[in-house]
Amino acid sequence: MRSPRRWVSQSLSRILVFFSDLELPNGAPIEMSNDHDSNGEFFPFEPETLADSKVSESMLEQLLCKFLMARGEVTVRQMSEQVGLPFHLVDDVVTQLKSEQLLGFIGQSAVNGYICKLTDAGRARAVNYFNYCSYFGTAPVAFSDYVASVQAQTIGNQHPGEVDLNRAFSDLLIDENMMTKLGSSLNSGKGMFLFGSAGNGKTSIAERITSAFGPYVWVPRTITVDRDIIRVFDPMSHEECPLDEGDGIISDQNFDHRWVRIKRPTIVVGGELTMAHLELQYNSQTGISEAPVQMKSNTGVLLIDDFGRQRMTVDELLNRWIVPLEKRYDYLNTSNGKKVQVPFDQLVVFSTNLEPKDLVDDAFLRRIPYKIEVPNPSIENFVRLFKIMGAQYGFEWRPKMIQYLIKQHYAPIKRELRNCHPRDLLLQARNYCRYFKRPVELTKESIDFACENYFSIM
Repeated sequence: MRSPRRWVSQSLSRILVFFSDLELPNGAPIEMSNDHDSNGEFFPFEPETLADSKVSESMLEQLLCKFLMARGEVTVRQMSEQVGLPFHLVDDVVTQLKSEQLLGFIGQSAVNGYICKLTDAGRARAVNYFNYCSYFGTAPVAFSDYVASVQAQTIGNQHPGEVDLNRAFSDLLIDENMMTKLGSSLNSGKGMFLFGSAGNGKTSIAERITSAFGPYVWVPRTITVDRDIIRVFDPMSHEECPLDEGDGIISDQNFDHRWVRIKRPTIVVGGELTMAHLELQYNSQTGISEAPVQMKSNTGVLLIDDFGRQRMTVDELLNRWIVPLEKRYDYLNTSNGKKVQVPFDQLVVFSTNLEPKDLVDDAFLRRIPYKIEVPNPSIENFVRLFKIMGAQYGFEWRPKMIQYLIKQHYAPIKRELRNCHPRDLLLQARNYCRYFKRPVELTKESIDFACENYFSIM
């Protein structure tokens, strides 16, 4: 039986659909969606019918038969949890499979369900399904629903302010001028170059950018394009953040378990990046495709670290992305040769130690409107970093030792200051003290030892 809240939600949705067909006097349509919670955020509601889920009976049958073959004996409830669809939808298909003598009931489970097992005919059919595609996880989400979810959660609707940036970069020492540049760039929703000498925190800055935006987004575990299954959720790249009872009224609604709530993604790729990472990667043995890095980073940040040192040439990368960066969509080829248009909805950050103008031409630089240099720290900030990092590593603050460090190891040879030096030298000094079972403190001896090791070939 439908809950009163669910019935009201669906009734309102039908009213909104009616009004969405109307137009304003100037001809602009009224855009509304029923996939949002009471705060206007995207929320994947649990489907009530198989048509709502956009999963065909044939697809669901394949998933259930393969799961039964892999597990041997399972309950209807376990099958429902496996494919991520409501119990009554799975139960209907199970009943149909039993009527076709593809499975049988061999017992009754404790909670309103039966224990099922494939018949010989069912195993033969499952083998055929496995030969085509070995996937039997959650039922895939329709490609159109995935596109709609990216549009609803687009990073273009996020406009972080000064408070948001101060929170995101609270553990870094960044001057106000750079913070203003970063804030303007994030509000543009377009790409940026972070350039400057190695060790000044470009990667650290880029990795914290995402936390200035809204904290959570929903992504489907898998999606389907025709008969192709594409894995989108990646536990190695995405951090899952399940709903709990304290998440407000929305937690009282049943959500579609084919979706995962994650932290807004930050995908980092470096020198290992190849052209293959930018395309759908089809596995002929499993029959499943893996989403490319730009698709996994949709609604978040994609960091191209050490830009210019990838296994693919700069020209190859830029030619591949010059249109998506401007148009905000990309084209991918599925395993059956079909070309599909997918959202290209992320902030692309190019981090490099090289001058951007030495890497790319003016046409590409024009599509990356923000070029932000991460400079060497001033002496004042360098000293402040030592004080901040020293407290974290258990050092008593001794400013005279920092004066000794700069006078002895920097000034005579005009060595440039780097933001990473305080952390790295303090760690060397701490390990030195630990080895000799001494109190952790900065002394001339521990500083000389740290610098001799750290700068030996620099």
